Amino acid sequence: MTSLPTGFPPGDPPADRITPPGWLRQGAPAAVLAALPGARAVGGAVRDALAGRDVHDVDVAAPLPPEAIAARLRAAGLKVFETGLQHGTVTAVLDHQPVEVTSLRRDLATDGRHATVAWTEDWREDAARRDFTINALSMDAEGALWDYFGGRADLAAGRVRFVGDPATRLAEDYLRVLRFFRFHARYGRGAPDPAALAAIRAAVPGLARLSAERVWMELKRLLEAPEPAGALALMREAGVLAAVLPEAEELAPLQRLAAPPDPVLRPAALLPPGAPLDALARRLRFSGEEAKRLGGLCGAPPPAPALDGAALRRWLAELPAGVAAEAAWLAQARDGQDRAALRARIAATPRPVFPLQGRDALALGLPPGPAVGQALAAVRRWWLEGGCAASAAACREELRRAVRP
Repeated sequence: MTSLPTGFPPGDPPADRITPPGWLRQGAPAAVLAALPGARAVGGAVRDALAGRDVHDVDVAAPLPPEAIAARLRAAGLKVFETGLQHGTVTAVLDHQPVEVTSLRRDLATDGRHATVAWTEDWREDAARRDFTINALSMDAEGALWDYFGGRADLAAGRVRFVGDPATRLAEDYLRVLRFFRFHARYGRGAPDPAALAAIRAAVPGLARLSAERVWMELKRLLEAPEPAGALALMREAGVLAAVLPEAEELAPLQRLAAPPDPVLRPAALLPPGAPLDALARRLRFSGEEAKRLGGLCGAPPPAPALDGAALRRWLAELPAGVAAEAAWLAQARDGQDRAALRARIAATPRPVFPLQGRDALALGLPPGPAVGQALAAVRRWWLEGGCAASAAACREELRRAVRP
């Protein structure tokens, strides 16, 4: 088994030492670090700890091959799942808390989408293959902090900066174009790094090499940021938005959208009425539920701010279940008219559901076939015109009148 380094690697002293965060001293992260002397927490957990943000997922790296990492973790009593062994990654689990553990790596070859890697014991070499300086930080269990590329200063200044040459980083993986704007939306302040933007403009053609699933994943993460409109404006200026979401014509509705972050409502706010939703959903490989919600939101007739009573019930009845409040938010974002009172009425009004089905028509002797749907449609129109107030019994009586010879 490969020997582990003791103390700090020669020539690799930490840049600083801080009080170890609580998540580093307990649970699965602490157990993983204790099982792998020389290992460190890396990436987002360290970045967010320094930024004073909540840490949700902890990743660890270690200067060992993945097989040796897995053996040591199992010997320490952790469950180990070989979730990405070809990339050097295993997942350790303790008390239902997962921690991804990855061998230090160096790139042998990249093609703009995938990388062929080899294991290394050099922390700087591993950090050099990461995308941004703020993601190249690492910390051991005692709070010793390594910062090879000025990521801590960039984090404090609100700068999102590529590690090394931006064009080189982008050529390794063109998804980093979209990741730049996602991280700028969450951590950036002021003007973006000019070298990064220049490289991004030149790299736009490389976006065509990415899978639709990866593009939509990054767009969703960007749209979940507290204030994504500024980053989207930068994407438009750099030619990126036209390459990945050409349907987005106006950013003003998104800027006005005051609803909590939602990965379907926010894209809907970017789309003009009549946008080709089916083509968009197919191109970006939306899930069935995402496509259904997007169609329901964008296809809903915009509700008037004063919609109430029977008119409100009719509007609710015509919508797919579960999109009414979001449809009100979307209408407000598009026309700027406040709909807070309408949203309160929506919350207090159960969505009416037409109470009849095909079996009701068959029970009256109507033979199976198109006539069943036609009769039910006629009764449903009558039910809607009455403000969706008629009971099931009243609807059946109306159906009886509709099918009576």
